[in-house]
Order: sequence, then structure tokens, then C-alpha cells
Amino acid sequence: MTDLGRFKAEFFKALAHPMRIAVLDELRNGETGVNDLCARLGVEQSSLSQQLAVLRIRNIVIGRKDGPNVYYSVRDKAVFKLLDVARQIFNNHLIDVKSMLAEMSVQPSVRRR
Repeated sequence: MTDLGRFKAEFFKALAHPMRIAVLDELRNGETGVNDLCARLGVEQSSLSQQLAVLRIRNIVIGRKDGPNVYYSVRDKAVFKLLDVARQIFNNHLIDVKSMLAEMSVQPSVRRR
């Protein structure tokens, strides 16, 4: 595997957690403090800190300390485009599954003996 391949794999691993995705979605509007993130996400600070550490290690978010408070922002806003494309892929998949289920419910059921 190439260095680029390893980088990509580690980058996507960093995104592979629902709370980390939620954090990034909360950071779409700019820098946000840890306390605000906890309140918005309804999570304990210790859980949030663990997830922020993963994002920070992969250079997806950066932290800025101001006295006792830490504020986070996304390092490269292109990550939002990536998340938007992922959402579109998910929506397309969901539409395909719904269509398939609708077709199955229209077809008469086959009885087995």
C-alpha cells in the first residue's frame, strides 16, 4: 500500500464514528467551544474529548485554547464537501432500496409448498 493509500484509509477511519460526523456537522458554522458542542450534541465532555482527539490527531480539526476554554474548528472546509457527497451517496442508496421494496410489495407473493 502506498503512503497516500494509508493516509486515505486513516483519514476515513477518523470519520468512521457517528459522533465525529455530528461534531463536524456542528462545526460547519465555524469555531465552537467544547461546552457548546457538549450541549448541542447532548454528550458528556469526556466522550466528546475522545472523539475530538481522533479528529485532531488526523488534522481534521484544530483547537484553540482561550483561558480555560478550548474552541474547535475544521482545518480544511473541503471536508464538508466530502460529507455532503457521502450524504448524497447514502440518499441515492436509500432511494434504490425504497424502490426495490416498493417493487417487491407490488408483485404477488409466491407460495411455497
